[in-house]
Amino acid sequence: MDIPDVEDPEFWQHDPDAALAGLRRDCPVARQPSGRFWTVARHDDIVTMSKDPAAYTSSKGVLIGDLKRTVTGTESILYVDPPRHVAMRRIVNRGFTVRRVAELTPVIERIVTGVLDAIDPARPVDAIDALCAPVPLLVIAHMLGVPAEDLPTFRMWSDAIAIAATDATDPRAMAAVDFFVYFNAKLDARQSESEPPPDLLTALTADSDLTRAEQLGFCMSLLVAGNETTRHLIAGGLVALAEHPRQRAMLVDDAALIPVAVEEMLRWITPIVAMARTTTCPVTLSGTAVGADEYLVMLYAAANRDETVFGSDADRFDVTRSPNPHLAFGIGEHFCLGAQLARLEAKIVFTEVLRRWPEYRVLDGVRMGASTLLRETAELPILFQP
Repeated sequence: MDIPDVEDPEFWQHDPDAALAGLRRDCPVARQPSGRFWTVARHDDIVTMSKDPAAYTSSKGVLIGDLKRTVTGTESILYVDPPRHVAMRRIVNRGFTVRRVAELTPVIERIVTGVLDAIDPARPVDAIDALCAPVPLLVIAHMLGVPAEDLPTFRMWSDAIAIAATDATDPRAMAAVDFFVYFNAKLDARQSESEPPPDLLTALTADSDLTRAEQLGFCMSLLVAGNETTRHLIAGGLVALAEHPRQRAMLVDDAALIPVAVEEMLRWITPIVAMARTTTCPVTLSGTAVGADEYLVMLYAAANRDETVFGSDADRFDVTRSPNPHLAFGIGEHFCLGAQLARLEAKIVFTEVLRRWPEYRVLDGVRMGASTLLRETAELPILFQP
């Protein structure tokens, strides 16, 4: 078969699912046309890779875009293998325990209510700017102790850093530098406070085992992972429900189904479409032998439609699907730290949107972004109250 060029951002912009299904069926472990890396398309193979960091290291890159630059482990916990990864993750886990996330419920409810109250439902709006971007941005800003006056700059940094994962340019690199300067000062301030607030910056500075570079790497990871991915989950979920009105009606009639529906949105949309590992030894996946020091890109977007796991209706959006072992948050030691937070935000958003505007309409003009990292909805015109 013709192997699709997943390194081309435009491949992901124009409905890639049919091509991904072809890979999954006919060439589950495929060398890319450029010869620079392999793709892995089946669910079971990606689970195997993710649970074996000794054979599949993160230290040489985890993004398709990392092939274009030099990777250092200080950039993010994403690039760190055990045992150091375990020690680093334990520090930040304090901010993402089930109890701590549950305690954020009233904060997120206030944020969602405020954002929705500001929308004029009788006029078309770009739901990205009106809803999908502000909610997770305000939540992660709250967790990082970012004041309201800094939020516009905070969003600009988030957008620039996320885009840089696909297309690194000098202005985007400068945005990252500005981000690091800002949070370096914030971390200094935390260390000098006698009674620092109980936010994530305090958790980072309370443990002397982290270097400043590692602390800043955590801040960047939390910004992008806590903001961009949830933004596109909400956007994609709004589209999916509008495209499947019977499924939406089920949620309108029974809001208790929404947590299960969020899991299906995660599977269906797969906000993070791919991550990578490098082999440390020869391996075999789906009968294909791959040598040591080879770059393997795990296609989560393909794995989440795998018929051997999700059944013959894997290509159908079903808000009652259970069990739903999707890989939208990864698996293994790099399982997304903020998974429970993203689920909670999405549940609150969809509960309130469907309560207020159960028949909202997605208008012409939806535009997808070109990214090798995110299933990115760039523009989403919606009339909330037709």
